[in-house]
This record gives sequence, structure tokens and C-alpha cells, in this order.
Amino acid sequence: MSKERSSFTGKLGFVLAAAGSAVGLGNIWRFPYLAAKYGGGTFLLVYIVLSVTFGFSLMVAEIALGRKTQLSAIEAFRSLDKRFTFVGVLSAIVPALILPYYSVIGGWVTKYLAGFISGQAHAMSQGTYFQDYIARVGEPLFWFAIFIGVTALIVLFGVQKGIEKVSKFMMPVLVVLISFVAVYTVCTMEGAWEGVLYYITPDFSKFSLMTVVAAMGQLFYSMSLAMGIMITFGSYMKKDISIASSAKQIAVFDTGVAFLAGLMIIPAVFAFSGGDKSALGQGPGLMFVTLPKVFDAMPGGRWIGIAFFLLVLLAALTSAISLMETVVSSFQDKLKMGRKTSCLVVLGISLLLGAPSSLGYSLLKAVRPLGMEVLDFFDFISNNVLMPLIALVTCVFVGYVLKPKTVIDEVSVSGPFKQKNLFSVVIRYVAPVCILLILISSVLNAFKIIEI
Repeated sequence: MSKERSSFTGKLGFVLAAAGSAVGLGNIWRFPYLAAKYGGGTFLLVYIVLSVTFGFSLMVAEIALGRKTQLSAIEAFRSLDKRFTFVGVLSAIVPALILPYYSVIGGWVTKYLAGFISGQAHAMSQGTYFQDYIARVGEPLFWFAIFIGVTALIVLFGVQKGIEKVSKFMMPVLVVLISFVAVYTVCTMEGAWEGVLYYITPDFSKFSLMTVVAAMGQLFYSMSLAMGIMITFGSYMKKDISIASSAKQIAVFDTGVAFLAGLMIIPAVFAFSGGDKSALGQGPGLMFVTLPKVFDAMPGGRWIGIAFFLLVLLAALTSAISLMETVVSSFQDKLKMGRKTSCLVVLGISLLLGAPSSLGYSLLKAVRPLGMEVLDFFDFISNNVLMPLIALVTCVFVGYVLKPKTVIDEVSVSGPFKQKNLFSVVIRYVAPVCILLILISSVLNAFKIIEI
């Protein structure tokens, strides 16, 4: 390339930006209810084991591919083996699919934050408020446009002045906020300690193969794997920064935030519902329906609600930034566009693709691909089909075509790779089997209504 590629200033910038990508909406609502469903401490234990083996190995592979080639996903795979260019293309398609509908949800979060700030906390806690809101046409589109517009503005400033600078500010603030809300909830709500014990105490009677599959699925979803993000961020990584050390720190950060989210949400909902465990299994409804009711019943609930939706907005923004940057980087590498032009094109495409997801609850309510709402359909295709497929082929590529030694050599440039034997075994044997299980269970879940 004629122009020198942008880069992070150092390890801290890279780790916080990558951790910001990994820490998203899935950490805040998905992790807590899966932990509650699959045995609390048992799920946590399984998740941590998978994080330091399965997740670590896949992350190391993707970051190394990016740093070695200094290219985004499409061109990275093309430069290493033209036969696998299609993996790069799929990796670029995934964030392009996720960004629009993710930003629709980001718009919902922005709306709720604005509502709590303006004194509408009680109104938002009423039973049908959320369903009535998303059934509107103009307002959800407005907040969606605001959210994705802010995302594009940050990406427009580039790697160092935009993504890195914002991540260095947002991630520490997010950790402080989530810690504060967790401590406040546990210490002020009667019955919250029972929820804490329920969350962290292992219940081995609930352990099954599905516990492992659910933990793998969450890990996969949570750590921004198989969507070109870590390859793109790796391409901005300097050679003297340790890939292995960075991957470990990202995994620890991601798991820590997910654990704190559970400590924040489960005791609160557990206490509010009088120990009703079914109140925890509501997915996104937990964030927009149940929690506003909890905040309304808490002392100082409006302010806790503001803090909560602010931290959720920060988590959503950092993930949306990485999704958009990955698509923008692909446009820059493939079409030789400038950053400004790429940002505006990606913003325009995302607005067009996101509108149906927003309108799927109003004007397009009758449109149900595969029997799903439009937003859920995009989520299923990207997260449940394409991402496991990309990860599976990536493992085959690294394990049997490129060979693990290529990645190990790249990682070793910045210091000894002590986990190289673990990496080789996981990437060649363990990860493909795990990913295949996720793919099969996802398809069964979608077409046979078997909830994992």
C-alpha cells in the first residue's frame, strides 16, 4: 500500500478498543440470564474455562492474521491464500449485517437514557411502554439515526483520534458505572443477597451438554470473534505489542464486565420478583421491561436507571464503533476509498439496512422471514449461521492450510508464546468440534424451537 496504515499508539489503546468491541449488549443482558438458567456458578466456571482456551485461541489467530498481513479481513485472507478469499468476504458481510440492527437497539437504549434523564422513569416502567414505543414509526427511526450518526462521527476521526481516544475514556467509565450500580443494588435492595448466592453458587444438577453449548455461544457472541473485527484491529497493531498478552487481557476484561453485569442485574430482578427465577429469562425484555420496573421500585431508582442506561449506551457504542470500523476498513482496502468517503457510504448503507429492522415492529410487522421479526432474522443469520461458519473455516484454514506455526511465528515476534502448544491443539481439534456444536444447536433452536 502506498499510504502507511493507521495504528494504535500502544498496547493500552489496542486492548481497550478491542475490549470495547467485545463488551457490548450481549454482556449486559444475555450473560446474566444464561448464567441464571444454567446453574449460576456452574455456568461461570464453564465460561471461564472456555474463555482461556477456546476464546483465547480464536482471538490470537484472528489478531495475528491481521497484524501479519496489515490488511482488513477480505484482503488478509486473499493475500494468504486466494482460495480462502470467500472467508474474508463473509467476515466483512457479518459486521455489515450486524451494525444496522444493532444500532436500532442502540437507539432504544439512547431513548431510554433520554427518558430517565428527562423524568419519564415511572412512565417507562409501565407494562406496555416498550411494546408501544417500538410499534411507532418515526421516533425509533430518529433515535436509531442519532445512535449510528454518533458512531460514524467517532469512526470518521480515525484509529488514534477517534476509536482509541474514545475507548480510553469510555471503558474505564463503564467499569466504574457497572461496579457502582452492582454495589448499590446489592446493598440497598431487600432480598438481593439471595440473588447473589443464586448467581454465584454452582448448581451441578443443571449441568449438561447444553450448558457448555450455551457458554460457547455466549463466548463466541461476546468476544467479537468471526466478524473480521479482531483481524482489522490486529492490522492496526504494532509489532512490539504482545498478541498473547493482549488477548488474555481482553478475555479477562470481557469476562469481568459480564460477571459484574450479572451481579448488577440478577440480584435486583431476583429481589424485585420475590425470587421468581422465570423473571430472569426474558432476554432483551429484561433490559427494557423488567429493569425499568426494578428501578422504579428502588430508592434513588431514577438515578440508578440513568447510570445503568448510560453504561449500556457506552457498551453499545464501543461495539458499534468496532463494527463500523471493520466495514469502513474493508471499503478502504478493497475499493481504495478515503476514510471520509468510506464512513459516509457505510453510514448511508447502514441507515437503509437498519430501517426495516426498526419498522419490523410497525409498518413491516407482517414481514416475517423464516417466521421471525426482521431484526431477529438479521440476528439469526449473522450470529447463529455466518459467525460459526466463518470460525469453523478459519480454524480449518489456520490449523491445516496455513498451519499453526505461521500464527505462532507472528505471535512470537513480540515475545515468547508460552501457550503455543495449547493454541495448536485448540485451533486444530477442540475449536472445530465446539463450533460445530454451536452451529448445529443454533439451527435446531431456530427450526425446531428447541431453546438452548
